[in-house]
Amino acid sequence: MPRSRPRRAAEAAAAVLLLLAGTACGSRLPESDFEHGTRTPAPSGDAPIRVGIITSATSPVGGDTFTGPRDGAKAYFDRLDARGGIDGRPVEVRECDDGGSGVGNNTCVHKLIDEDKVVALVATTALDYAGAPRVSHARVPDIGGQPIGAAYDTWPHLYGVYGSLAPRAGTPGWGGKLYGGTEVYRYFKRERGARTAAVVSYNQAASAAYARLVEQGLKAEGYRVVTEQVDFALPNFRAAAADLKQQGADLVFDALDTHGNVQLCEAMDQVGAKVVAKVTNVQNWTSTVPEDYKDSPRCRNALWATGSSRDFDDTSQPAVREFREATEGLKTHSQWQLEGWAAAMWFTDAAKSCARTGVTRACVDGFMNRSEDYTADGLLLPVSFERLAVPPATRRTCLSVARWQDGKGWVPQGDMNSTCFQVPQLPYSP
Repeated sequence: MPRSRPRRAAEAAAAVLLLLAGTACGSRLPESDFEHGTRTPAPSGDAPIRVGIITSATSPVGGDTFTGPRDGAKAYFDRLDARGGIDGRPVEVRECDDGGSGVGNNTCVHKLIDEDKVVALVATTALDYAGAPRVSHARVPDIGGQPIGAAYDTWPHLYGVYGSLAPRAGTPGWGGKLYGGTEVYRYFKRERGARTAAVVSYNQAASAAYARLVEQGLKAEGYRVVTEQVDFALPNFRAAAADLKQQGADLVFDALDTHGNVQLCEAMDQVGAKVVAKVTNVQNWTSTVPEDYKDSPRCRNALWATGSSRDFDDTSQPAVREFREATEGLKTHSQWQLEGWAAAMWFTDAAKSCARTGVTRACVDGFMNRSEDYTADGLLLPVSFERLAVPPATRRTCLSVARWQDGKGWVPQGDMNSTCFQVPQLPYSP
């Protein structure tokens, strides 16, 4: 059976790339000044069950960057309430936009926990989760959040959507080190025959650090690695694309923001660089590929995405089909939306287990804290929270893989529950 795993080393630091887009933008408070919205609960004689969703909706990196999990969770709760809620009680969602700042995040945590008295947080997606210690100390379960930083591998009562093996006793990982596997690189080596990989980055600290992490994982899997670095202010992607073509790269990984990825793909098409895969991660696993990559058809059809949840385009799966039907009104779809939907389902299953004795923070937290594999009706690879005293040296880990094909969208490549490898776990600093 596939098991939960530490975050992949190749993906764990990916969120630092979000900061690249906002480097020259400074910071700002959200337009709403942290005011939280509400949904009207379904009619019921019983008091609603109140949950909170914190999202960096108006962060410095741009609108809609972090809203996918929120939208997926809200869609699930809307559907749940339309079907009678939890034991006849509707779920009332309180939203809070933290603006992508630590100050704003602490404000949201205070509002939702101390003023709104939410039972739990769901699908948290925060650029700076500064309020995490406060959530933990209040023993409020935070369910299915996106691990953009190290909070979900640091604090008890926080349950990231991908699980955690770390002790979570107030220090990130094990002695300040997190660990991730190399299954992505193993997959492309064994399943696609790749041997040479290019890693493209900016000459900027966060980008360069992430590129070194990817390079470390690739070398651990025996790849020949070609590194390409471009100037952050005036990037010459055409030169990088020409060199990776000359070097015979089979794969291309990057430490770039979305805009940089688009430019790199255009340059690859211009110089005629053909690769087995241009690999991206769950953040870029979206339905906007045709628009984003409209000027690079060859590179566009070489895009592959990897993650830990079932392809949102795979409507042959009943659980995915239900998600898509419930979210058909959204302008775009993404893997983060599906994972937010799964987070809401997770809370719902926890709350249902508590319905007879009372849906309290303690009861919901007790459900979450059990080291049992959770899959959200097959949408997630089995997730658990094990609190290992020492990090594993190797681990059998699985992954979800999809590739983009014009006219078909994201096409799953095999079943994620059987695409598994025994791989080393590599340390890195959060």
